[in-house]
This record gives sequence, C-alpha cells and structure tokens, in this order.
Amino acid sequence: MSLSRTKRISSSNSVRSSSGSRRLSGFGPVQGGFSGISLSSSSLYAGTNGHHHGLGAPLASLSVNKSLLAPLNLEIDPNLSMSRAHEKEQIKSLNNRFATFIDKVRYLEQQNKMLETKLELLQGQGVSRSNVEPLFEAYMAGLRRQMDLVNNDKTKLDGELRNMQGLVEDYKHKYEDEINKRNNLENDFVILKKDVDSAYLVKADLEDKVGALTDEINFLRNVYEEELRELQASIKDTSVVVQMDNSRSLNMEQIVAEVKSQYEEIAARSREEAEAWYKNKFDQMSVQASQFGDELRIVKGEIAEINRLISRLQSEIEAVKAQRASLENQLAEAEERGELAVKEAKARIRDLEEALQRSKQDMARQLREYQDLMNLKLALDIEIATYRKLLEGEEDRWLWLFHSDSTTAESSPECTSFQTNKNKLREAYLQCYLHNLMFMKPEIYHDLFIHPFSSAYLIQGQRGYHTPWSDNRDISENYTRLK
Repeated sequence: MSLSRTKRISSSNSVRSSSGSRRLSGFGPVQGGFSGISLSSSSLYAGTNGHHHGLGAPLASLSVNKSLLAPLNLEIDPNLSMSRAHEKEQIKSLNNRFATFIDKVRYLEQQNKMLETKLELLQGQGVSRSNVEPLFEAYMAGLRRQMDLVNNDKTKLDGELRNMQGLVEDYKHKYEDEINKRNNLENDFVILKKDVDSAYLVKADLEDKVGALTDEINFLRNVYEEELRELQASIKDTSVVVQMDNSRSLNMEQIVAEVKSQYEEIAARSREEAEAWYKNKFDQMSVQASQFGDELRIVKGEIAEINRLISRLQSEIEAVKAQRASLENQLAEAEERGELAVKEAKARIRDLEEALQRSKQDMARQLREYQDLMNLKLALDIEIATYRKLLEGEEDRWLWLFHSDSTTAESSPECTSFQTNKNKLREAYLQCYLHNLMFMKPEIYHDLFIHPFSSAYLIQGQRGYHTPWSDNRDISENYTRLK
C-alpha cells in the first residue's frame, strides 16, 4: 500500500501540514535519511517505477540512485523531544483511561450478575409470595369463623337480653302494682286512723257525758236525801193526825230507789254498750292493723326481693353489655388487624413488584448499555483490525522492498536503520489512530482507551485478535514486539 494512502489517513486526523506535504505527528527530522519521509502526493517510491506491493505487478528490475542513499544532513528538530514527551504523556493518559474503562466493564459485568441474582431471588420470592396468600386466606377464614361465632353469641345474648328485658318489664309492672296496693293500703290505714281518732273522740265525749250524768245523779241523790231529811224532821216535830187514803199511799224511798236503779241501769247499759262498741271497734282495727302490717311486711319483703332481682338483672345486663362491647371491640380489632395485615401484605407485594420492575428496568438498561458497549467494542475491534492489516501490509511491503535491495545496498545506512524506522512507522500509525479517534470520536477517546496496554490492544501483532479481558502477558509481549 502506498504512502499516499497513509498520507490521506493521517490528513483526516488533522495532523500538522506545511507546504503541501503532511507529516505524521510521530515523525520528525531525526538522524538517518529514512526518518524524514515526505507524505506528499508524490510518493517516495516514484523512482522505483511506481510499483507497489499489493497494488501493482512485482518489480521487473531495480535501479538504485547512490545519491539518494547518502545520509541526509538534517538538523534535529528542537520540538521533537517535547512532542515525544507530550505524546508519551498522552499515551499514558489514554492507557489509564483504557484501564478505567476495562474496570468499568468488569464492574458492569459484576453488576449485571448481581442484578441477575437479584432477579432470580425476586422471582423466587414471587413464587413464595403465592404461598403466602393461602396463609392469609386461612387466617382470614379463621377470623370469619370467629366472627360467625361472635355473631351467634351476639344473637344468643340479644335473645337473652330481650328475655331479661321482658322479665324486668314484668317485675316492673308487679312492682308498680305492689306500690299501688301499698298506697291503697296506706290510704285505707289513714282513713281507719281517722275513724279511730273520731271514735276515740266519740268515746271521750261519751265518757265525759257519763261523768256528767254520774255527777248529776249524785247531785239529785244528795238533793233527794236532803229533802227527805228535812221532811222527816218536820214530821217529827208536828203531830198531826191525818187520815190517809191507803189506796193512794206513796213510797218515796221506793220511787227514789227505782229511779236510782233505772238511772244506774241506763248508765251501766250505756257504759257497757260504749265499752263494747269501742272494744269491738278497737279489736277490729287491731285485727285490720295486724293484717295490714302483715300484708305490708309481705309487700315490703316482695318489694325488697324485686329490688334485689332488679339489681341482679341490672348487673347481669351491665355484664352482658360489657361482654358484648368487649366482643365488638375484639371483633373490630380483629377486623382492623386483618385489614392491616392484608394492607401490609398488599403493600409488601406492591413493593416487591415495584422492586422487581425496577430491577428489570435496571437490568434492561444495563443490558442496553452493555450491548451499546459491545457494539462500540466491535466497531473499535473492526477499526483496530483494519489498522493492523494496514500495518501488516506496510511491513510486508517494506520487507519485500528491502529484501530486493539487500543484494545491491547491503552496506547502506538506510538498511541499518530499517528496524528503527519500522518501529517508528508503527508508532506513527498508532499516533494516527489515536489522533483520528480524538478528533472524530472524542467520547470514545475520553471513555474507553485508558488501559495501560492500550497500544498493545490497538495494535496486536501477528497473535491475532484479543479482547480487553485477554491475558496481560500476551498484551505486554505484543507491545514489546511492537516496540
């Protein structure tokens, strides 16, 4: 392949140009006539009848111009050392970047493996998640059974409560009836007490009347006795013969005695009748009072028993209400716990699904990045292989040319510097490729070629294609061969 094509490749890299000829950044005026090769449109090998290895027919004859074999007296470019130092620094920087890129690729592979492991773990958790649902369903079924039992107990307790309320109403009616009876008896007792009081007043009045009549009888008795004594005294002092009619004789003593006996009999009969009536009335009232007292005691006992029963029923009702409230609270708590557990399970499932989705998205993104990197690596490998083929073609052409010239120019200084110039040509092609990458694909230039053996990776010798994960020993050997 001609050097004019090499000139075209290097010109696309925007290498330094002067006076219509472009020089590679790795070339400069050094000792030896071969290092000052011009890359203009007129080829160095125009004197060899324009025959090129791999592009035309082999040379039929070779003529050598002795003046061209003489060493050129060229001065050393003062910027050469600086340029080479700068290029070495660039190569070191690129090697470091390439190493970082390889580490990044390895890190991405590790992350990819981790994500695959997480995906498998999450998928396994997804399988176990389906086993959680029967547990929750069994738990919820148990809660439903408990709720049914509680509802049955609640229905039973409601029936008992209604029965108790009916009994309470019955006892309330009985209590009200007994209260009414008691009130009636108290009213009767008050009425009887009023009658007793009126009878006692009548008794007192009759006793007063008896006393007054007794006093009147005594007074009349005294009056009659006094009149009788006066009459006897007047009769004793007067002697009068009186002939009296015996048929009409009056016995005053007998009359007085009869009147006295009549009054005494009337008084005694009145006293006996009053005493009998009062005694009978008192006995009746005592019997009624004792009966009323007994009935009152019985009613009071029944009322106390009803009050105790009401208190007991009220306490039982309160206990049933408290038990019902406790069961309702337990049921509400169980429902809340069940709902909370279901919500937590759903939230956990949602979180796991979101985590799985995020993991899938991350894995897909990293797979896309990995695919992009692999595509980019493939393109770079193709480009590297192209440059390697170019280098191999140039090496073969140089070897063929110098093998042909070895018979006539064996002692020439150009032959002695062939190996050095060949290595410089390789370095020049490496610089051409790096400059081309820097200007045409700066993102690749800054992100990829940062491995210490990037030059060995870019220009693998005759060992063939190597990936960034190849053995460093082979890369260093190839790099040593290129150097």
